[in-house]
Amino acid sequence: MGQTVVLEGRQVATGYRKGKRVTVVHRASDFALRGGELTCLLGANGAGKSTLLRTLAGVQPALSGEIELLGKPLAAYNARRRSMAIGLVLTERVQAGGLTVFELAALGRQPHTGYFGRLTRQDRERVAQALEAVGMAGKAVSYVAELSDGERQKVMIAKALVQECPLILLDEPTAFLDVTSRIEVMALLRRLAAEQGKAVLMSTHDVEQALALADCLWLMRPDGTMQCGATEDVVLSGAMDGLFGTASVGFDRLRGSYSVKAGQLRLVRLQAADEVLYHWAQNALMRQGYCAATGEADSSLPLLQVDSPQQLFWTCGGETLRFHSFAELAAVLE
Repeated sequence: MGQTVVLEGRQVATGYRKGKRVTVVHRASDFALRGGELTCLLGANGAGKSTLLRTLAGVQPALSGEIELLGKPLAAYNARRRSMAIGLVLTERVQAGGLTVFELAALGRQPHTGYFGRLTRQDRERVAQALEAVGMAGKAVSYVAELSDGERQKVMIAKALVQECPLILLDEPTAFLDVTSRIEVMALLRRLAAEQGKAVLMSTHDVEQALALADCLWLMRPDGTMQCGATEDVVLSGAMDGLFGTASVGFDRLRGSYSVKAGQLRLVRLQAADEVLYHWAQNALMRQGYCAATGEADSSLPLLQVDSPQQLFWTCGGETLRFHSFAELAAVLE
């Protein structure tokens, strides 16, 4: 990872002060965000993801530690300088229906346009380029009220781009989006980081897309600690297992997803004609409280053999049943 360090934290703790009372949300950690990388922040609700993002954005102070932005203490930046260095996209739905797409994106130029906010030709070119980058140039004159949630989120990302800041922080930007829009927005952020050299940090609950697209992961654990690293290093370290603080759900390193732990399921032997059939047969079994045994399985265990989606054979206690669909199998296993 030889990219330029845009933001760096050393022994940073986050939380709240109210009089003499201090509430620690996230304990001291070291971390760095580099240009050209998309980093995903993962953790359970209440783990402190939003608190950390607000702290990194300079909206609230850290309880302890040092945060440097472009080699200078974050606390040394005034509001205008911060807005020229950090683009912030929040979870809340945009309430700007009376503005056009171009006008909303252009609000990101305020740090550069001065008190009266008049756009120069160069400013307008920056806005047009940002809308082009997020795929919204064709709707520049459309009203925001006419857009889908996914399109609105793309415009908010364009607004952050026109700030011309090296760091973009996003708090669950895909929270209200459908599956297609979630994938499009995360792929967009990955591309913008790579092509424009920006450091992008986003919190998300979409583990599957984070594992597929993020260069780095930040895991916020229930105990207030955080683990950072390249996506594959974090996954293979076993750190994903305790992310949500429950013993009943485990992380499947092969499939990159969470499910009920096998120890609480009944074991069966599973044979399938190909990997696709094996995967979906295992999916059907787990929903009915079964799990495919690994390694040398006990021959006394029930056997499910899947030759095709219309040829499934369940052998148990010396008796073999044939099914013509997974629906028929599920009805018996229930």
